[in-house]
Amino acid sequence: MRALIDLQSKLFPDLLSIMQRRYETLTLIQLMEPIGRRSLADHLNIAERTVRTEIDLLHEQGLIEVTTKGMHVTNTGKNVIVQLEAFMNELRGFKDLEQQVKQRLQLDHVVIVPGDSDELSWVKQEMGKACVRYMKEILRSDDTVAVTGGGTIAAVAEMMTPLEQAGNCLFVPARGGLGEQMENQANTICAEMAKKANGTYRLLYVPDPLSEESYQTIIEEPSIKEVLTIIRGAGVVVHGIGDATTMAERRKTPQEVIDTIQEGKAVGEAFGYYFNEEGSIVHKVRTVGIQLEDLQHTNCVIAVAGGKSKAKAISSYFNLGQSNVLITDESAAKELIKGSSL
Repeated sequence: MRALIDLQSKLFPDLLSIMQRRYETLTLIQLMEPIGRRSLADHLNIAERTVRTEIDLLHEQGLIEVTTKGMHVTNTGKNVIVQLEAFMNELRGFKDLEQQVKQRLQLDHVVIVPGDSDELSWVKQEMGKACVRYMKEILRSDDTVAVTGGGTIAAVAEMMTPLEQAGNCLFVPARGGLGEQMENQANTICAEMAKKANGTYRLLYVPDPLSEESYQTIIEEPSIKEVLTIIRGAGVVVHGIGDATTMAERRKTPQEVIDTIQEGKAVGEAFGYYFNEEGSIVHKVRTVGIQLEDLQHTNCVIAVAGGKSKAKAISSYFNLGQSNVLITDESAAKELIKGSSL
């Protein structure tokens, strides 16, 4: 395919850039439908006049439908997106980039989506869609899936669709999280995923973080104990990776703990653990749910995280080697393979 791409670029130098722009326009409409022209222009960061020209062509080809509420992708358009995806990834050089990240972090599988989620909100949805697609490949009937909270994992739930080949999957929160924004809590995300996947779910109603005394009391509660046993036995875990300072502030962490995190030069956070660039743990939040050691017994641990600003956080987490799959975006991936510059 690479040879074909090179040949096309020589014979039709503008063809590939035009194709890429129209493909991105079509996929963005699908992600955000119904969407208007002005909003689409803002998200693509191109002139509204250019967008109008592209929309007219896509509409004439029967790839989108334009209504008073906004634009929708037709079934024909959806088929075009599916059939062109591999070609567009090859065109962008993502296969090579995925291989480089895979080798750099010593992973089993890497999926990269275009863009930078720091700058474009729809890139998170693209990562969510890629994660759902991968989950459909690996999940089997009656599997148990544990999910964490956070905005990126919420995007996975948003993009979830029925799991036709994996009936009756059980979704559980990977940890407690009462106290965060409702839409970003693991319980909320878990329930939404289960409903969209036509699965079932169990919830974990505990705050995060906890004092040591409260923790020891809560984990002995029969109902909590039962759910914890299910969570720790999950065959698939889906989680995010956060920037250390951002996560500490979001959780309203006491100043003395923030000082500890900063003195330890923490750059990343996952599962309540804060890591420095070498992957050493500098602080741990006492939470009810999955601990890092539990991941050693899990078949598939999928990290979903992107954005250039999170490259250090992603790298620090994978220095521990606890997850074997990464879903990320182009900007983060390019930062990751710089290696020593991180």
